[in-house]
Amino acid sequence: MTFSLHPNLEGKIFIAELPLCRLLLENERNYLWLLLVPRKPNLARIIDLTTVDQLQLLKELDIAQRILWNEFKPHQLNVAAIGNKTPQLHLHLIARHTNDPAWPNTVWDHPVRAPYEENEKKTLIAQMQSYFSAYLCKSDNTV
Repeated sequence: MTFSLHPNLEGKIFIAELPLCRLLLENERNYLWLLLVPRKPNLARIIDLTTVDQLQLLKELDIAQRILWNEFKPHQLNVAAIGNKTPQLHLHLIARHTNDPAWPNTVWDHPVRAPYEENEKKTLIAQMQSYFSAYLCKSDNTV
């Protein structure tokens, strides 16, 4: 069986293929919101991954968190793997600022959605690709 995205994830913005995960961007300009989706079929929970893949997921999560923290200077980072509505394993990484529309509540509590403008989206995709490429080239980031 091959990897494919759950329909709820298909509309997200593609950023890059990491060693384990597909990196996606939520089309929501109120929050810098990334998703890590392991490219393995039939995964619903982190425990469904092998131990080696769990360690790789942790490495990729670490890289993503460091990029968000160092490059975008948020007040807080939210990380979640919920899966109630989208049963395919995926992790949300959300850079939060005290002046964002949902602060201090969760982003899911805030119904307003503001998609990126096309130029803004292209710029952010290029930035993210550059940041992740630099991190991945620094050293061997596979387990």
